[in-house]
Amino acid sequence: MSKAYIPVEVRRQVAEEARYRCGYCLTAQRIIGRPMVIDHLVPEAQGGPTTRENLWLACRRCNEFKGAQTHAVDPHTQKNVPLFNPRQQSWRIHFTWSSDGTEILGLTAIGRATIAALRLNNREIVAARSLWVQAGWHPPRD
Repeated sequence: MSKAYIPVEVRRQVAEEARYRCGYCLTAQRIIGRPMVIDHLVPEAQGGPTTRENLWLACRRCNEFKGAQTHAVDPHTQKNVPLFNPRQQSWRIHFTWSSDGTEILGLTAIGRATIAALRLNNREIVAARSLWVQAGWHPPRD
């Protein structure tokens, strides 16, 4: 299956709505130094449309770990739950930052399942966040 074309104007609108940061880990594009990708919230492989309402910004790392998933297992309850939807849900309801700002903590089943599925706290990203915290760039204040 070939990827659907996303018009430049739609890409710009989605990036602005996402404030040029990943909808899952909140990493800012300016920190990682490479463009974010457009994520299909309901993946194309699952029949998700290429419409603005089904698109959000994601860093390549989160997007690759998400793949075609729409659900994951909450490690606490062992229940299969939907992944976090950054277009429809509030990040602060499902996640918070650790006291040192390097790890994302799940507040809900959706948050915990998303952290596990997208590997939001893998060793490499936690090490990078530590440097970003030292530079005063992270975590986001809003």
